[in-house]
Amino acid sequence: MKPLKVERVVKEYGDKTAVNGISFEVSEGEIYGLLGANGAGKTTTMRMVLGLIYPDGGSILYNGKPYSPQLLPMLGYLPEERGMYPKVKVSDQLIYLAQLRGMKPKDADRNLKYWLERFNVPEYYNKKMEELSKGNQQKIQFIAAVIHEPKILILDEAFSGLDPVNVELLKSTVKELRDNGTSILFSTHRMEHVEELCRNITILHKGEAVLQGNLKEIKKQFPRERVIVSADHPIEGLDSIPGVRSVVQHESGYELLIDHPETAQAVLRHAMSQGDLNRFQLMEPTLNEIFIRSVGDHIE
Repeated sequence: MKPLKVERVVKEYGDKTAVNGISFEVSEGEIYGLLGANGAGKTTTMRMVLGLIYPDGGSILYNGKPYSPQLLPMLGYLPEERGMYPKVKVSDQLIYLAQLRGMKPKDADRNLKYWLERFNVPEYYNKKMEELSKGNQQKIQFIAAVIHEPKILILDEAFSGLDPVNVELLKSTVKELRDNGTSILFSTHRMEHVEELCRNITILHKGEAVLQGNLKEIKKQFPRERVIVSADHPIEGLDSIPGVRSVVQHESGYELLIDHPETAQAVLRHAMSQGDLNRFQLMEPTLNEIFIRSVGDHIE
């Protein structure tokens, strides 16, 4: 039985349909990617999963059961908007929030100290939120989402406002939660994070699922149209090869867009005829390219 099952959910606001019959399942120990442009229905879907709003149609099941207030301890949420109290001490508000999720103060205090140590900021225990940088406020809000050890975790733009070092820290933490069995619904505009973390995805557009399934299988549906080639010498005439749409020269080599994967062999022969190569690679489509193909032409 899947920890989270969303089945044909619909949400309407007056004459506007925000979510129109989408379905997906999140397994135990899985990070599931929920993608879409602004206004696609991601936040509405996440709020329905959290029980903050109710669907007008369809169902959402948690280990086979419908939503009830008793499920609160198993749900965690990191919203895109920042919602911590700026003038309240970190320890006071995180322990309070954990109690709202059913934890005893002593257990919440222990978990808070663990997470502060984990993020190398134990000195923030008695600091007010307004005394912290935006990046460190994000760390504290992340702790607020996981302090009560939820089984289902909703992450909306979890890494926004973080420098590269702290992005890696939080990514490794999210992977660890996954490996320990947490089911994670993950939404972001950073496609490279989805490619690294998610096995299955749904791309939403205007409240409907336009592309859905296993990320590796989805990539196989799209042609390989990009070639990377580099050498220690200039490679002449790449743009004259039939089937090559464009050539862009970078510091590290050449990036070609081609009409068909078969064109790559012609590119390889042409480049090798001028000397040894350092790199030649027919690239699979990136999720960013797939996303643009799926919804980019329709974004208003």
